[in-house]
Amino acid sequence: MAAAIPREQRAAAAFLAALAGAPPRETHISAVFVGRGTAWKMKKAVRLPYLDFTTLAARRHFLGRELALNRRTAPEIYHDIVPIRRAANGALGFGAEGEIVEWVLRMAAVPAADFFDRLAASDALTPALARALADRIAAFHSILPPVSGWDSPGAFGRLIAENEIAARAAGLPADELAAWARAARTALAARSAALAARADAGFVRHAHGDLHLGNVCLWEGQPTLFDALEFDEALATIDLGYDIAFLLMDLDHRGRRDTANLVFNRYVGRTGDVGMVAELPLFLSLRALVRAHVEVARAKEADDRGEDGGVAAGLSYLAAARSYLAPPGAGLVLAIGGLPGSGKSTLAQALACGLGPAPGALVLRSDEIRKRLHHVTPETRLPPEAYGQAANEAVGEALLAAAATAAASRHVVILDASFLDPGLRAAAAALALRLGVPFFGAWLDVPRAVLEARIAARRDDASDATLTVLRRILATTPPVPAISPKWHCIDGADTAAAAAAIRARLANAASGAQDTGIRS
Repeated sequence: MAAAIPREQRAAAAFLAALAGAPPRETHISAVFVGRGTAWKMKKAVRLPYLDFTTLAARRHFLGRELALNRRTAPEIYHDIVPIRRAANGALGFGAEGEIVEWVLRMAAVPAADFFDRLAASDALTPALARALADRIAAFHSILPPVSGWDSPGAFGRLIAENEIAARAAGLPADELAAWARAARTALAARSAALAARADAGFVRHAHGDLHLGNVCLWEGQPTLFDALEFDEALATIDLGYDIAFLLMDLDHRGRRDTANLVFNRYVGRTGDVGMVAELPLFLSLRALVRAHVEVARAKEADDRGEDGGVAAGLSYLAAARSYLAPPGAGLVLAIGGLPGSGKSTLAQALACGLGPAPGALVLRSDEIRKRLHHVTPETRLPPEAYGQAANEAVGEALLAAAATAAASRHVVILDASFLDPGLRAAAAALALRLGVPFFGAWLDVPRAVLEARIAARRDDASDATLTVLRRILATTPPVPAISPKWHCIDGADTAAAAAAIRARLANAASGAQDTGIRS
């Protein structure tokens, strides 16, 4: 239960509830009255450590900021700001005359079932929607102007301190909070130079700021971001990786790491921001800690039944915040090669969410890199000249450079490419050796008929390989080329079986078993 609507706003709230025909959906700082086609949002006249809405002028100002910020992503939902006036007879309404007693933001009504937290809870958040959501976020981030001169390490230091204070005030266990704060400050110290470099490179922008599942909805069939953070411009001026980290943490904590991994990899595939990978432990942890103290604070305002659930949820988020900062493992570079249609990308996706820390392995797909180098979307087809020797070498270099950046932080990296060039196969293994990271190369052996059937069935895929391309490659390349001991031939006709074989091999390697290779 949210904080009660302040006494001076209850008449306006009663008017809006009658207009909507239902009580409002409330948070601790606002009340939204949802009618048949229109919704009205009223900010509560409250003062908190981080905001002050106690005056009518302040509420009008911040409604204006909310309108402007959210028109960046949801112009069809956010309409205008309208005054509630008291007429001469004392009645409240939206008339042209009378004393203004409240300001409200007029919006389109969105069905509750179309919010992404509801979609995730009902398993309606499909892979296609997850990719579309990542595309929307990437497109939004791309149009934001970089903020110059931003002290990113200092800003994160303040975030750690302020959220530790808020979490203590909420009543979360002091010893666990102290342990979290020590780990967070250690992580920040280790990443300060990198965070500053990201700010200098333009990755700090005035972004959404509150990008969790509850602030995404379906609008005309498309994922739409709304309810951006408006009451503190500095809190929304953040590293873009920290912006999307809220969504990734939200999905991961809800048991949807598979979806979090899809969003993560699609976002990196569209933006090329591999550098954010090393910052994710701190980003995810901070987002989880924010949610921890918010949940407990809400529980204190609720009845006994709600309070128990809120406290339990808060403790769960605190545990997650600490786990995200756990020391990284050994890392891994897993290269998956094979002819067109061998199922490399399907296998990579099947493996990614189960490998490494949240949100799972980073998949670097050569087809996506090629499209990004040509400044087109992954599904845009390229002409044949985009596949010449020079272009292929450029893609290979970009693939290895991105892998080196991510693997250096001990994040698990999956390389998804044909790897027809033995030099590229050797370079991938050498990269892992140079970084001191385990390497596993998998070459997928698939019958020609299966390759052809898969290519014929492709729709809206980043690969431009056609049956003609496959047949040309088969005429010059054996289905299973000579591969080094670092590479293993895997039967790729059944993706599930191939994934199981690779998982078993990786488990054996982790336990120190002798490398005998895989033959499926």
